[in-house]
Amino acid sequence: MFGNITDVPGVKVGHAENSEGITGCTAILVENGAVCGVDVRGSAPGTRETDALDPINEIDHVHGICLSGGSAFGLDAATGVMQFLEEQGIGVDAGVATIPIVPSAVLFDLFIGDPKTRPTAPMGYEAAMSAVVGPFANGNTGAGYGATVGKLAGPQFCMKGGLGSASIAGKEGVVVGAIVAVNAVGDVKDPATRATLAGARDPKTGEWLDCCTYLEEHVQSEALSGTNTTIGVIAVNAKLTKAEAKKIAQLTQNALARTIYPVHTMLDGDTIFVLGTGDKTYPVDYLGHLATRAMEEAIIAGIKAADKLAEIESFKSIQIMST
Repeated sequence: MFGNITDVPGVKVGHAENSEGITGCTAILVENGAVCGVDVRGSAPGTRETDALDPINEIDHVHGICLSGGSAFGLDAATGVMQFLEEQGIGVDAGVATIPIVPSAVLFDLFIGDPKTRPTAPMGYEAAMSAVVGPFANGNTGAGYGATVGKLAGPQFCMKGGLGSASIAGKEGVVVGAIVAVNAVGDVKDPATRATLAGARDPKTGEWLDCCTYLEEHVQSEALSGTNTTIGVIAVNAKLTKAEAKKIAQLTQNALARTIYPVHTMLDGDTIFVLGTGDKTYPVDYLGHLATRAMEEAIIAGIKAADKLAEIESFKSIQIMST
C-alpha cells in the first residue's frame, strides 16, 4: 500500500469545507475521461447521474465524481464541478454545448454543524479548482469533514468518521486507488483483528455498545432514516467496459462488509463508483481483489486520521485519553 487515489494516472483530487456547517465535498477529476460503473448497496442513497452508468445506457465516459456532505442538498456541489470542467472545455460534445458528466453521491452530516449550511455549487467549484495530483490529508477533509459512525443506538453515541484514501500497486504495472467518506450507521473494525476502531460508544463511561449486539438485543435501531452512508470511488489504470466497472464496484463492497458492522442497512446509502483510466486489460477478479484491499485501507485510514470535532470523539482522541 502507498499514497492515495491520485497515484492512478489521470486522477486528480480536491476538497472544500465549511466550518460553520461542518460539512464539505470532494472532487475526483478524470479530465481525459474514464469508463465508470457504480454499485449502490445501501437502501437510503442520495445520488446523481447513476442511471447513466448502467451498462445498457449510452454514456460510457465520465469526467469527474463528486462526493459530498449535506444529504440531498449536497448534490448541488456536483453542479460546481461541472461548471469548472465546462470552463476547461472538458465534457461530451453536444454541438451547442460541452457537457461534463459528473456522477455524485452524498452523505448526511447535518446534525453536527449548522444544518442550513450545506455544500453548494461554489463549494464544488472550489474543490474542482483545487484538484491536483499528490498527497492530501485524510480524516476531517472534504466529504468526510462532518462524517460520523456508530449511530445505530442513537446519534448521541457516535464517533467521528472521516475521509480516507489508499492505493496499491499490483502485477504488470496495474495501480488501484481508493477514496472513501465513512459515515456509517455501524461500527468500524480492524479487518485483521476485529477490534473496534470507532463506533457506538458511551461518552460517559467510554464503553463500547457494539452496534450488532445492540440490534440483536433491541431488534430495531435508534438511528434516523437516511442519516448514514459510506460513499467512495475506486480508480484503476486499466481498460474497462461499463459492465466490468460495475462488477468491480460490486466486489469492492466486500471491503465495507469486512470493516463496517452492520453494513448495507436500510439506514445506509452505501455507494461505490469505479473508474477505468487505462488501455491495458486485466482479469476482473484480480482488479476486484486489489480494489477491495485498497478500499479496506482507505476506510481504516479515514477513521484513524479523524480528529475530535464538535465534542465528538475520534479514534485519535480516545487513544490520547487512554494513555
